[in-house]
Amino acid sequence: MPKPLIGISTYLEPAAWGVWQMPAALLPAGYPRLVRAAGGLAAMLPPDDDPAAAAEVVARVDGLIIAGGADVEPVCYGATASSLTGPPARARDAWELALIEAALASGTPLLGICRGLQLLNVALGGTLVQHLDGHTGGRGVFGEHTVEPVPGTLYASLVPEAASVPTYHHQCVDRLGAGLVASAYAADGTVEAAELPGPGWALGVQWHPEAGQDLRVARGLVRAAAARGGRPTPAP
Repeated sequence: MPKPLIGISTYLEPAAWGVWQMPAALLPAGYPRLVRAAGGLAAMLPPDDDPAAAAEVVARVDGLIIAGGADVEPVCYGATASSLTGPPARARDAWELALIEAALASGTPLLGICRGLQLLNVALGGTLVQHLDGHTGGRGVFGEHTVEPVPGTLYASLVPEAASVPTYHHQCVDRLGAGLVASAYAADGTVEAAELPGPGWALGVQWHPEAGQDLRVARGLVRAAAARGGRPTPAP
């Protein structure tokens, strides 16, 4: 039987290759590498102009990753943009929010990474801190800090001890969305993971597992996707 298929959201950016310069659906290579290393097959999901297509897309995959990237536009959670918030990516916000809603409605295992956690929170009515310091290694460089799991959570079942993680974010969860519980914290109190308890599998992490060596969160997603799709379960 085939391995579970994990869809990963992508985003449009200007790109150049050979003689061409045009918009391209972009995804850092670390994401598909992470999925493959965790025992799954990776499928890039390009943005669609019609958010209504999200349910059909999600129905074709066994699991879903919402990738990191641009700031979520504050209007999505009823706030005014601060001077430190990045430019809006409205089409991406709409598409990825639709993917999240489709995954939650269908019970498709969902992992949000960085922006993906923030969007999961916003999709459920939560809000974001628009700027915080000390969670990057500098412009374009991942930092590193320790996150502490909350006992009894899904995240703690995957990573039961404090772990050092690669991090690059200046926004984070403020008020948790409906039903979400925090499942890991940084030393400064930043919510570093949040999840939806219940029969499904929905977890967001604020850091970047695709930039590190720890596969445990990704393996948890792939195992959940395999179980839902009737696929072979990858080894722990």
